[in-house]
Parts: sequence; C-alpha cells; structure tokens
Amino acid sequence: MQNHTLLSACLIFFFNIYTHPIVAQPKDPISPESIIQAINQGITYFHSINTYGGYVYHITTDLQERWGESQADEHTIEVQPPGTPAVGMTFLRAYRVTSNGEHLRAAKDAAYALIRGQNEWGGWEHTINFKHPETRRVSFDDDQTQSAIRFLMTLGQYIDDDSLTAAIDKALQMMLDSQLENGGWPHKYPVQGNYHDYATFNDHGINDCIRTMIDAVRYYSKEEYRESLEKVGRFMMISQLPPPQSGWAQQYNEFLQPAWARDFEPPAVCPAVTVNNLFTLMDLYEFTNNNLYLKPIPDAIRWLEDNRLPNGKWARFVAIGTGEALYYDRGRVRVNSIQELHIERRTGYGYENDLSGRLHQVNDQFAALKNNANIQKPEVSREQQAQKLIPEVIAILAAQDSLGRWVTKNDRFKKYVPGVRWNGEYRVADRIKSAVFNGNINTLCEYLELVEKQ
Repeated sequence: MQNHTLLSACLIFFFNIYTHPIVAQPKDPISPESIIQAINQGITYFHSINTYGGYVYHITTDLQERWGESQADEHTIEVQPPGTPAVGMTFLRAYRVTSNGEHLRAAKDAAYALIRGQNEWGGWEHTINFKHPETRRVSFDDDQTQSAIRFLMTLGQYIDDDSLTAAIDKALQMMLDSQLENGGWPHKYPVQGNYHDYATFNDHGINDCIRTMIDAVRYYSKEEYRESLEKVGRFMMISQLPPPQSGWAQQYNEFLQPAWARDFEPPAVCPAVTVNNLFTLMDLYEFTNNNLYLKPIPDAIRWLEDNRLPNGKWARFVAIGTGEALYYDRGRVRVNSIQELHIERRTGYGYENDLSGRLHQVNDQFAALKNNANIQKPEVSREQQAQKLIPEVIAILAAQDSLGRWVTKNDRFKKYVPGVRWNGEYRVADRIKSAVFNGNINTLCEYLELVEKQ
C-alpha cells in the first residue's frame, strides 16, 4: 500500500512537471547587480571610442563622423561640456560607486588628454587638436577651462600623480593671474584689446569660475584662493545694476559699465544672467555663511517678476532705462521681433527664454536660506527618492544595446557647410552622444547610491 501511494505521488509530480514546466524567474531588472553590469558595459564601450583619451559630443555608430561645436576630425577632442572633463567626471562617479578600477583608468586617460592639451597659460579653449596643437588663449566660455580644472582637482583626491599636481597648480595660478582688478574674470585670457577682456557672465563664465574657486578652497584651503573668492564676491555685489532694474548685464567694461560684446549682444540687463547670479550668490552664502550675499536677491527677484513678456517668457536683453526687449541681428542691426531675425540667429540664440521654473527654484531656495527651512521641512527619504527614479532607470537599462551603447536614433541636427552661414537645413542620423552617456551613467549611479545607503 505504501509503495502504491509513493508511485501515485511520483506520477502526479511528473505529470505536474510536464504540464506546468518550471520556468526560471527573471532576474530583477533593477537589481544592483543589473545596474552595475549596465554601468560597466556602458563605460567599457564608451572608453573604447576615445581619441587620445578624450571625447567629442557626438559620433556616428560606425565611428566615421564626429562632432563637437562643429564637425571634428579624428585628432580633436572637446574640452567644453559634455566633452572630455564631463565624461571624466562621469567615470569618477562610477568608480566611486562601483570601485571598478577600469573606471578610474578611463578617468585617468581623460585627465592625461587634458594635461597634454593644457596650453602655456595654464588653461584650455573648447577643443584640443593633437595633430596640430596650439597654445592660443584661455577660454572661460561655456565652462571650458573651469570644467577641466574641476575634473583634475577631483581626480587629485583619488590618485597621487606628479603631472596631475603640476597641471592643477599651473591652472589655479592662471585663475589668480587672470582675475580682473574688479574681481570678475574675462571671457578670454590673456588680454586681447577687445570685448574678450570684459568681465563676462554670459554662458556662466564668472559663475563657473566661482564654482571652480569654491572647489579649490574646499580641496586646498589656501589663503590666496579664499581671497580670490572674496574678490569675486564683491564683484557680484557691485556689478548689480541699480533699482528699478536690479539685474545684471552679460558683460562689463573696465569702468563697470554694461558693454557690447558680439554685434548681436548689446549692453543691456539680462534676465537669464540675473537668475544664474542669484543661484551663485546663494552658493557663496552657503559656502561662506556671509549674509551679505543674500542682500541683492530680493530686488533682483522683484525686477524679474515685473519683466515677463506677454507670451510668458523673458527677453534675453532688456534695454537699460526703457525696459524694452532688444533683438539684434549680426552687424548690430536692431529688429522688432524674433521673427525678423535671420534663421541662423533666430534658432541659434535664446532671445526669449522661459525662466519660470528656475525663478521658482530661486524663490524656494532663498526662502529656505532665510528661514532655515531646509532644516524644518520634512525630508524626502532615500527610499522615496529611489522610487521616483525607478521608471527612468528601467528606461535607461532597456535602451542600452548589446554593445553597451545608448544610441540616439534618427538624431536631427543642423547641416553646416564650411564657410557658409547656416540656411536652415537639417540632417538625420543615428548618433552616440556624450550628454546621453553622462546623463544615463549618472542616473544609474544616483540610484545605486540611494538604495545602498537605505
């Protein structure tokens, strides 16, 4: 009887196996292991397409065409974000999260490319061409030199390397030497005898210099770096225009007057620059605990709130005195609206911008600093922050291909003919983009940091 019962049980067991086969449960698509694997594959592939250790902005999937600010050859890398320093920072963050030594090696390769391309003054322009190296100018435009310095300083916290130390020292000495007497930084250095010599907020120039010097003080705590910060902090205060137009201009001449830069960049109050400067003032306050940096903020917010255009945006340039929106084409030709501009100016320059989201952030951050609300308001838990990232993490993992790439399909971009003003024609091609790589890896790292610290 017992044998019969056992036989029956075995028959039932095998029948169930046959009719309901055991299926292996899929691996958790957002497990830490899956994310680390995606990070490792992504970085291994991206590092494999470097040029002399550095990177451009875009590259076709067959690796035959490359772009930075314009089409680039195989000997050129980009310094301007999202190029080499930004990619290097991404590698470093991945190394910090995963402890994978290959990520640190990729970061070092990016750093050595920048060190090779550092010019005689101690800085960089937006590209480095290794076949035809030039030691021209230092550019503070679009976070070029500043991002390179910040990346090298950050890498210096992980490794000891004499060439790295020498490059950082040379770059920071250049930051001190290039700082203007009024406390700002020029658009380019050394002196050229034109608008490049002016103290320049445009494209975050001075703002990014301040970020760089804050890091220099944080890492090295040298008195001359602290003095440099105090000097530029004073410049932030004295360059604010008087009421009722309590904003900032894009650039200032040696007499601290708003001045012409390029022939479509008039002396004017600039709302976008003003918003940037409010964030920078709050950064300075948080770093120094000096209440003086908060004093210019209320008047500037009032001016911004009063100068919204009927379409809900803000003009890039607001006339000093009259408050009119200004639109200039090349040749200092003033027109009445964006529609009257040449297409190259109309689509290639932000003459009107929606600043509402950033202005809302300014108001929130300023209120928190004034009232210490950053301590009083309930904190969002790490678990809640991680939960909000899950849809994005899933999408990033799903978009990565078998080679570890994130390919932007049918990317639409301007078609340029060398020496010819852009006529409005576009190209379409699949491209691998540094900005996408940086964003995806950093999001994956952020998620891992949140779940591993819960």
